[in-house]
Amino acid sequence: MRSVFLDRDGVINENSNDHVKSWEEFTFLPGSLLALRWLRMAGFRVFVVTNQAIIGRGLVSSQTIEDIHHRMRTQIELYGGSIAAVRYCPHDHHDSCACRKPQPGMLIDLMQEWQINPVRSYMVGDALTDIAAGHAIGCPAVLVQTGRGAEQAELPELEAHRPEHIAMNLLDAVRWIFCREGLTVPRIEYDMFAHKPLSLNQPAAANLGI
Repeated sequence: MRSVFLDRDGVINENSNDHVKSWEEFTFLPGSLLALRWLRMAGFRVFVVTNQAIIGRGLVSSQTIEDIHHRMRTQIELYGGSIAAVRYCPHDHHDSCACRKPQPGMLIDLMQEWQINPVRSYMVGDALTDIAAGHAIGCPAVLVQTGRGAEQAELPELEAHRPEHIAMNLLDAVRWIFCREGLTVPRIEYDMFAHKPLSLNQPAAANLGI
């Protein structure tokens, strides 16, 4: 089965210089819920792999991060998407762990648990560390220009960790993945949602009339 690994902040939700420390500070990026719905409709398994050093720095507890992820997944499911699993690294960069991206520990853990074929998978992130982690397991990687992505795309390090594609946002990344896989973008979905974004207070089924 095809799989997609997603970074969280800057890809699914807005990044923050002060970090996302509570659900109240979590805001979905435009188009991300629709992108996640498309991935589910096309049969992709979606996994979130996110560095959360704010736990190791004592800014939030792991329970708070898990609460954010629970609420995030609930909203995504209301909009017709699905997250198969979430992995987060609580360590800071000086901890020299195997899970903090660009290390591929979180991805390897998911590959082993879910029997994921990296050749049929994609990594999508807003940082070159995401791209490096994806390449470390042998899967194509997409850099989005939301979050830190636009700045990261200008760094000289891009040559060492060049993504297979640079996309405007997650929705654009999913379009590229679909094209690469020979899949058709669900046109009725695009027409319906592109001109009438879903309200966060209303489930997807109500908007679709189902």
